[in-house]
Amino acid sequence: MNLTYKLNDILFLDIETVPQEENWENVSKTTQELFDKKTQYQRKDEFTAKQFYEKAGIWAEFGKIICISVGYFVDVEDKKQLRITSFYGDDENKVLIDFKDLLDKHFAKKTNILCAHNGKEFDFPFIARRMIVHQIELPKKLNLFGKKPWEVPHLDTLELWKFGDYKHYTSLKLLTSILGVPSPKDDIDGSEVAKVYYQEKDIERIVRYCEKDTVAVAQILLRFNNEELVKEKNIVSVD
Repeated sequence: MNLTYKLNDILFLDIETVPQEENWENVSKTTQELFDKKTQYQRKDEFTAKQFYEKAGIWAEFGKIICISVGYFVDVEDKKQLRITSFYGDDENKVLIDFKDLLDKHFAKKTNILCAHNGKEFDFPFIARRMIVHQIELPKKLNLFGKKPWEVPHLDTLELWKFGDYKHYTSLKLLTSILGVPSPKDDIDGSEVAKVYYQEKDIERIVRYCEKDTVAVAQILLRFNNEELVKEKNIVSVD
């Protein structure tokens, strides 16, 4: 694709979300009614709102972020190193503030770009909406008000793969498979995150899954640009 962006200017990311409540019974009556109306089109007559609530994590109005994993390239001697870190926990407000601090302090330059798979449809707007809910000022990289399309500092590997074919959807798992990128889906998948979070209470497992997705997005962008994949020994977790 011959992308013109410098790899070191890109922040790769992935988020994991869950319903705001573990059980439908814990949801307020008003919210239940709003969720019923919001999801009526998707559910049709096949599921009740209660049965559909397990999918609530895909909507920022009814879900919350429990993990944001990020990755960025740095030059170490003559090799590129991909550094990975995560913001996670039960306190969504803290997760969002810590992520905002990273953007404001280290990725606020005009040349900096955010990159995710399906990020323009999911990750970026979800983060921005949840920040507004928590009354957190939007960082510049997420504040799109008044920006023209070519001014938006976002890359989306799904969008790049579409090549203008807007009816076409390709999952991260499929894309890694056909491009020869190590699969991040060797443990859980997105449909299991809520169960692992609420029932198994194993957020560390979710973090590992989220970080693998982030690495996969970075590797895919390398493949798009006909560059060598990052070797596992050059993928480093940092605090």
